[in-house]
Amino acid sequence: MPEAAVDGAEPTTLVHLFEWTWNDIATECETHLGPHGFKGVQISPPQEHIVLPDYGFPWWQRYQPISYQLESRSGTRQELAAMIERCNQAGVEIYADAVINHMAGFESGVGSAGTEFTKYEYPSLYSWDDFNDCRQPVTDYGDAENVTQCELVGLADLDTSSEYVQATLVNYMSDLVDLGVSGFRIDAAKHIRAEELGQIIARLRAAHPDQDLLIYQEVIDPGTEAIRKEEYYAYGQVLDFEYGRIVSEAFLGKGGRTLAQLETLGEAWGLAPDHLAVVFIDNHDKQRGHGGGGNYLTHKDDHRYALANVFMLAFPYGQPKLMSSYAFEDSEQGPPADAAGVTQPVYQDGVAQCFGDWVCEHRWTAITNMVGFRNVTQPVAEVTDWWSNGANQIAFGRGDRGFVVINHDTEQLTRWFQTQLPQGRYCNVVEGALVPANGATACANGARVIQVNATGRFIATIPPGDAIALHVGAQL
Repeated sequence: MPEAAVDGAEPTTLVHLFEWTWNDIATECETHLGPHGFKGVQISPPQEHIVLPDYGFPWWQRYQPISYQLESRSGTRQELAAMIERCNQAGVEIYADAVINHMAGFESGVGSAGTEFTKYEYPSLYSWDDFNDCRQPVTDYGDAENVTQCELVGLADLDTSSEYVQATLVNYMSDLVDLGVSGFRIDAAKHIRAEELGQIIARLRAAHPDQDLLIYQEVIDPGTEAIRKEEYYAYGQVLDFEYGRIVSEAFLGKGGRTLAQLETLGEAWGLAPDHLAVVFIDNHDKQRGHGGGGNYLTHKDDHRYALANVFMLAFPYGQPKLMSSYAFEDSEQGPPADAAGVTQPVYQDGVAQCFGDWVCEHRWTAITNMVGFRNVTQPVAEVTDWWSNGANQIAFGRGDRGFVVINHDTEQLTRWFQTQLPQGRYCNVVEGALVPANGATACANGARVIQVNATGRFIATIPPGDAIALHVGAQL
C-alpha cells in the first residue's frame, strides 16, 4: 500500500524490469509500481532481435537487432502498445532501451519476427554502405575513433553520420514515442560519436516538440579512457557507472572505503552533475561481472544489497534506477523460459511469482518502501543532521521530511538521533509501510513504530545489517 500523500512528493525512481514480458509489465504497473510511486519502467529492447537456440536463448540476443519491427521475446507490437497505454494510465512512464549503435553481429541468422539476414545486409533496412568502414572489433579504448568507428564485440557498427541511418533510427524511435513511450536509454552511447548521437536526439526531439522526452545515455567512463561522459551532457542524462562502484565498494569494504566517507558523495568525486546523473547500484551487465562487475553489489549479496539501495534512495544525488532481475547461474543465461525459448510469465493466476526464478528486487520490502521515502523527501535538496561513527554506522536527514539510519557494522547501534522531523509516531518503512487498518492506520508487517519527540529527537536500537527510515508520509 502507498504511504499518505504529501505535498510536493513526485515520483522519481525508475526500475529496469529486465526481460519481463509486456503483459507482465502492464500488470505490474497497475498492481505495484503505480500504487507505490514509481516514476517509470525501463523495458528491454523492443525491436526484432536475433534468436539463438544453439546458445540457449541468451539474454544478449535482445541487443542484436535484425529490424525495427516491434516483435520481440517480450511480446508483439499489439501487446507492447497495450502495455504502454495501461502503464501510462497507472501513472507509470515507459522508457525503451534503444539499441541504435549497431545491428546483429552473426554472419547470418533469423530474427524474432522471422526476418532472415546476413551481416551488413538487413532486408528493407540497411545494406553494406550503411556501416562504418572499420569492420574489426574495438581494440583500443584509449582511441576515440577506434571506440566509435569499430565494432563493439563484433556487432555490425552503423554509420551514424549517414543521413539515411539517422533518419531510419529517428523513425524507429518516433514510432515508439507515438505509442506512448516517454524516453529512452541509449545503449552503447559511448560507441557513437557524441555529435552524431546529438544530431539523432535533436531530430527526435524536433519530431515531438510537445513532449519532454527523458534521454539517458550508456557512457561507461572510468576516467581513464578516451571517451568521457561530459561529451554527452548536452544531449541528455548519463548513466553514471562510477556511482554504483563507489557505493558498492563502501558496503563491501573494498579499497578502504566506509559509509562515513559517502557524506560528500557527488560531483566532487568525479560523478556527473546531480541533474544529469542516472544512478544505480547494479545493472544487467555489472551483475554478470562485465567490466569490473565484481566491485558491484547484486541481489546475491542479500542484506548488503538492500542497504545499499536504501542509501541510494535516501541520499539526494542523481535519479535512481533500481534493478529487477531473474536468477541465473551462468552469466549468459536468458530469462526463465521453456525449451523453445518462450519467456515464462511473472504473473500466474494474477499473482506475481517473485523471489524465486524472478528475483524482483524492486519488491523487496526495504527497497519498494524507500521509493516512497525518495518521493516525499525529494523537495529537500540537501542532507541534514549527518552523523557517523567514522566507519560504517551512519544517519542523516532530509530536512523536515525524512531521516535514515544505516548500521553496516558488526556491532549493535543504540543512540539518540537528532532530526528535523515533526513530533509524532512514524513507521520504520524499511520494515513496513503505513497502511489503513480498521478506519485508522498502522505499520505493515509489524514494523517498528519510532517516537520522535518535540525537539526532533528519537532513540533507537539498530542491529547489525539493519536500517531505520522515517518520513512524513508514513506518520501515524
